[in-house]
Amino acid sequence: MSRVVIVGGGIAGLAAAYELAKHPAAEVVMVEAGPRLGGKIETQPFAGLPVELGPDTFLARVPWAVDLCKELGLFDELVSPDQTTAYLWVRGALRRLPEAHVLGVPTDFDQLAASGLVSPEAVDIARRDLDHPEDAAGALPGDLPEGDCSVGELIRSRLGDEVLERIVDPLIGGINAGDSDHLSVAAAAPQIADAARRNASLVRGLLAMQAAAPPDPGTPMFYSLPGGLQRLVDRVVDAISAEVHLGTPATGIERRSGGGYAVHTAGGPIEADAVVLASPAFADARLLEAVAPEPAATLGAVDYSSVALVTLAVPADAVERPLDASGYLVPRTEGCLITACTWASSKWAHLAAPGQVLLRASAGRYGDERIAELDDDALVAGVRADLGTTMDLDAEPTAVRVVRWTDSFPQYTPGHLQRMAVLDAQLAAEVPGVVLAGAVQKGVGIPACIRQGREAATAALDAATAG
Repeated sequence: MSRVVIVGGGIAGLAAAYELAKHPAAEVVMVEAGPRLGGKIETQPFAGLPVELGPDTFLARVPWAVDLCKELGLFDELVSPDQTTAYLWVRGALRRLPEAHVLGVPTDFDQLAASGLVSPEAVDIARRDLDHPEDAAGALPGDLPEGDCSVGELIRSRLGDEVLERIVDPLIGGINAGDSDHLSVAAAAPQIADAARRNASLVRGLLAMQAAAPPDPGTPMFYSLPGGLQRLVDRVVDAISAEVHLGTPATGIERRSGGGYAVHTAGGPIEADAVVLASPAFADARLLEAVAPEPAATLGAVDYSSVALVTLAVPADAVERPLDASGYLVPRTEGCLITACTWASSKWAHLAAPGQVLLRASAGRYGDERIAELDDDALVAGVRADLGTTMDLDAEPTAVRVVRWTDSFPQYTPGHLQRMAVLDAQLAAEVPGVVLAGAVQKGVGIPACIRQGREAATAALDAATAG
């Protein structure tokens, strides 16, 4: 029997525990600092409906969350959004995002021109992307040896400043509350990086990739569960067999003289043959300081951003504009406090109720720390002021909820994937059986975290068995 201790009870840690539950030779212990399992995935009643405190959806066109739902018997219950298009608040108006784009990168310049999102001069600059010979090979700008650069550096060089600042940054930067000028394109937008390497014209590269692997029109882009994504957490918890310690922060990792490790916690040490680290990078860094100082330093250098979610219920007759999209995004150049607003009751059928509109407004992103300076009342007032500007909405809400996710979104700076690869190799050499999982590695979304958790569990058990 091999004992695996999982530090962190978010979806990555739960996925690791689920994977280990398949192996009768694995004894699993979960250590979670908070009062519950699930991390950012939590659904609580709001205005009589099951409304998320964190993410409200996951990608459908990658397998890892979908596969887990199939294994748990949840696949037939999955629902897709009723509204799939979005707006951007640009130049004093909500302007619809063109259909032809990849993560905000336009692939049809006539649509771009008609959208009004950028100036005619910016459209002309972006069109120059097509001036490259059709068979010309591409390259990423910059000089990092691993062939990486920031999203901003790539898009500015190929399509100009306005396309980046008004369209691409709100979409890509919004995924992890980042700043595209500091986000690794290889880590944050790998399909765009691949297209740029293949073709000197980024647009042609993206179109070629779409033609080679067209999306299945029968598969939606996103999924959720009508009762909330908490149901996914609950189903995983029911399926695992683990000793769970809630409200128990891990404080350090120590080598045992006879082999394996001791995970020190507020409740005392826990012996382990292997350890899966599924907590934030800064927490993992503290745990590793004594046994793996170089990986600890790498993890400690990862920046994080914070986000606040303000959910409001307002009378339907107070909303004058048609809610004919999933919501809208706000570029940082517009100076608003909010970064996005989801029209939740229009996006999801299970959140629609007569006479009521549900809005989920996000605030906070890398480089904008205003939310840290505002108490909840001031934050709500700021959000309502922005809703007044962008939606002409000034009605008193019938219900309000504020959720803060402080230091919750890791920032993938250029070279991130290479640093993570080096870190994984260092951990394998210095502390065999201690394996990293979670959002710091290769993606902040639910599917990516599930993948990373399951892979880490397999690697940890293999190391424990081999040892």
